[in-house]
Amino acid sequence: MNALRICLLSLLLLPLYSWAAQALRLVADPWPPFNDQTLLNNGLATDLVSTALTRAGYATTYRQVPWARAVQGLQRGTYDVLISAWYADERASYGYFSQPYLINRIRFLQRKGSAIQFKQLSDLYPYSIAAVRGYAYGNPFDKDSQLRKVEVSGFVMGARMLHAGRMQLALEDELVARFYLGRDLAGLSEELEFLPQPLSENGLHILVSRKHPQHRQITEAFDQAIAAMRADGSYAQIFQRHGL
Repeated sequence: MNALRICLLSLLLLPLYSWAAQALRLVADPWPPFNDQTLLNNGLATDLVSTALTRAGYATTYRQVPWARAVQGLQRGTYDVLISAWYADERASYGYFSQPYLINRIRFLQRKGSAIQFKQLSDLYPYSIAAVRGYAYGNPFDKDSQLRKVEVSGFVMGARMLHAGRMQLALEDELVARFYLGRDLAGLSEELEFLPQPLSENGLHILVSRKHPQHRQITEAFDQAIAAMRADGSYAQIFQRHGL
């Protein structure tokens, strides 16, 4: 009888053991400096996440695909962890959110000396704003029809239009903007500046597929590892090695 019980228990636990033995399949869309296969350790966010999960005892693999495919893969269980996600109720239906491990500050840039004042969105009604096509900047900005939003294919294009005087403002995550101003847009970096007040601040989370039977454990272990990395200085060191 004891042998039979042991055998049945082993069969019940076998799926969990096989899940635990598999490397977590991380996925992200190209979003430098956070996620990009051409960057050190696949970018800042990928480096933070994979380091934390490794410290928590998980092996990982990394795949880079367009955003829509990454989300579909997480929903279907093709991928286990979406590396970079802002919180949304709809996403919580198919994924389990970690605590935020990084903050995205969305900020306006202007030409130096423009002296544009921004305290509330209505202050910006007179100005043209370069905004990346398809991006969600938050309901107040996205739904304000009085803002003069001009869609651009990417921040580099918007910044060049701003510098040329074809736009009066451009909008981007601060770290993304600083990344490009240090590379593709290095020649413009001394001629553009951020407005002091950000449009918004959004926590960046990992999103673990609810199809993974250990999604809660993975998320909790990740949160604990990030807290430990902040405490021991390794979190800041990762920023430094990415030049941020």
